[in-house]
Amino acid sequence: TVYGGCSGYLASKVGLQFRCLSIIQNRSRDSCGQFAKLLQYLECPQYLRKHLFPLHKDLQYAGILNPLDAPHHLRQSDDFPYREGVVSHHLVRQGKGSYVNVGLLRDVCIDKSLTPGLRVTVNLLPHKKGTKKRYGIVVPPSQPRTDLGVYWGYSVRLAKSLSDVFAKAPYQEGYDLTIGTSDKGSLLKDCDDLEFSNFKHILIVFGGLDGLESTLEWDENLSINNVSLLFDKYLNTCPNQGSRSVRTEEAILISLAQITAKISCSVSP
Repeated sequence: TVYGGCSGYLASKVGLQFRCLSIIQNRSRDSCGQFAKLLQYLECPQYLRKHLFPLHKDLQYAGILNPLDAPHHLRQSDDFPYREGVVSHHLVRQGKGSYVNVGLLRDVCIDKSLTPGLRVTVNLLPHKKGTKKRYGIVVPPSQPRTDLGVYWGYSVRLAKSLSDVFAKAPYQEGYDLTIGTSDKGSLLKDCDDLEFSNFKHILIVFGGLDGLESTLEWDENLSINNVSLLFDKYLNTCPNQGSRSVRTEEAILISLAQITAKISCSVSP
């Protein structure tokens, strides 16, 4: 999970490349709603966008952005057991399920009656020879990842403050490894590889140009004077930088590359 703010396309692309499960955006600024909408738009498979994203000025130029080419952005000819879909308005007999548009020539019939317009993940059942109709079952969005090890996109969450990020974690046990990034942090190379092993959910937090230290000033739920106390690790991932400041989108790319390499070393045989 990554928390911070930067340009929408780069955040989406980097989040995808490093297999982030969620991107959390600070909603204290007026532009955060547009940013979150752009992240959601880019994550959505192309064949579903017109159904899930009505025309809006925030997405006026989103069509010229390069595609992410994510694993779940399947083409019509791709043969894969899972697909993202949207529940169709086409009716099945009462109580007999719903039709779902999953980007194939024909909608897929599922066994649940769901609200039209709802996005779902569908596990396609084997196609029976001699029949045109396809069937599937709705599964959790995490199932392609847990079942086949295939990365299946990210979710987007808005947080009004840094404390809100921790308080509203989507996991019952919270984040078991939290990392803050700052030019005042310790160097990653000085950390033991074992410190990055045996975790389920990692949270990496990035600040703006003023750094994470400035978040304490407007977060009324935090009474500490040192923001580094909120994290298991407080790291400087861009030491000896050539410029006076590092933009958030630059810090995200640099930091994730280094941290994921550290994690890979900690779990390698």
